[in-house]
Amino acid sequence: MIKVEHIEKNFGKLHALKDVSLEIHKGDIVSLIGPSGSGKSTLLRCIHGLEQADAGSIYMDGELMDPKNTEKYRLQRNKMGFVFQHFNLFPNMTVLENCNLAQIQVLHKSKEEATQVSLQLLDKVGLLQKKDSYPNNLSGGQKQRVAIARALCMNPEIMLFDEPTSALDPEMIKEVLEVMKDLGNQGMTMIVVTHEMGFARKVGNRVVFLDQGEIIEECGSEEFFSNPKSDRAKDFLSKVFYD
Repeated sequence: MIKVEHIEKNFGKLHALKDVSLEIHKGDIVSLIGPSGSGKSTLLRCIHGLEQADAGSIYMDGELMDPKNTEKYRLQRNKMGFVFQHFNLFPNMTVLENCNLAQIQVLHKSKEEATQVSLQLLDKVGLLQKKDSYPNNLSGGQKQRVAIARALCMNPEIMLFDEPTSALDPEMIKEVLEVMKDLGNQGMTMIVVTHEMGFARKVGNRVVFLDQGEIIEECGSEEFFSNPKSDRAKDFLSKVFYD
């Protein structure tokens, strides 16, 4: 589904990604984990096209994602939903308007068509009753669930989550993780940058462990948590708590 080959990314003198290669298959729930600054979010943003890699290639369904091929690249990116750490909702729009906007502007749906989809997905994430509320009147967990619904409104084939719970209070984390777990149970392909080790172990089927811009270890989730191979992964796990 997604194939990353030999990606390199630099920010000035910072070598953020070093020869990173990765394959994501349909139905995978892949957790990108590692210490802060290891390149997890940069990799996710390169896959989506929010950042352009300095070298290497990314393929979707066997076809190169080439920013120079503008129209094809736009269609490929539209197949990916992206959920940000800080929600990125438009504060001057209601929940429903936030969910409708891209459907109307990008998919060229009528307002009625967009609204029908938005209401279904707001119901799915348990926020139908908040459709006329503004983001500033929502809790952090509610904002993130709206952001997930908004991404799902574009009918993506794969969902990318960039630390979706790190800006939330602890009591709000569970409600967002439950929505993500439900998506996984329904077969949605997901790549998740996360510090939630319980989610990575119980919900994800694969773990990709990065450190200093490199993939150090990649394997099944249970195998990683019960029997990490690299000393760096063992050291990392010894410093975190998980369920």
